[in-house]
Amino acid sequence: MMFAERLRQAQIASNGLLCVGLDPDLDKLPADLRADPRPLLAFNRRIIDATWDIAAAYKPQIAFYSALGLEDELAASIRYVRERAPAALVILDAKRSDIGNTARAYAVEAFERYGADAVTVNPYMGSDSVLPFLARPDRGAILLCRTSNPGARDFQDLLVDGVPLFRLVAERAAARWNQHQNLMLVVGATFPKEMAELRRAHPALWFLVPGIGAQGGDLDSTLAAGLNSRGDGLLISSSRGIIYAGAGESAAIRGAAEELRTAINRRR
Repeated sequence: MMFAERLRQAQIASNGLLCVGLDPDLDKLPADLRADPRPLLAFNRRIIDATWDIAAAYKPQIAFYSALGLEDELAASIRYVRERAPAALVILDAKRSDIGNTARAYAVEAFERYGADAVTVNPYMGSDSVLPFLARPDRGAILLCRTSNPGARDFQDLLVDGVPLFRLVAERAAARWNQHQNLMLVVGATFPKEMAELRRAHPALWFLVPGIGAQGGDLDSTLAAGLNSRGDGLLISSSRGIIYAGAGESAAIRGAAEELRTAINRRR
């Protein structure tokens, strides 16, 4: 199935645009899970069980697993998403980038080792570092474009012939790299003005939107800036605001996820 169709089906099945981050910090795990022999997997299973029918996507950040040598728990968590929420997308947040054979190896890691539907990619090294991630029409690449962190301005706002660099990244990606319609952009909720500029320039592209909640992004401003004419085009990502709700208790996790999905749908 083409990635664009997978994305559409995930939106329909979940009746929303919510992406839940699977970022289990070992120091913040619920007390009852810390002694589990596979603690990250146990926590992720709790999150997935609480949100399986309302999340369009899950986004595990690879660093939380690889830093501890627990990549096996990442792979097992993704398999559990497939079992429990088969319509949901899995986005591996790895921000990979390299050239030639190395980029192809990173794509194999994301799509074959972990079985992700999409992977975040840093486009700084140019086309040969991006295209290996876009070679499969059934898998997607999500390019860092206007990220949500404060330091984003250091380079992304630099002008090239009078145009901000983040705008040029989006233009090049949309015009030259999206032959399979499997490319998305990371556009942070903390920069709604820039998001609105990107939406006007690229009405058909989907954005993965971090920054709501703990990073201070405003949901109303984000939706006003980023929704397309169909009332979609965004995956709104939240990690800490959902997974640590109520100290990681199942009902609180579900409540936080439902509240955000409802707030998004109310404004669509």
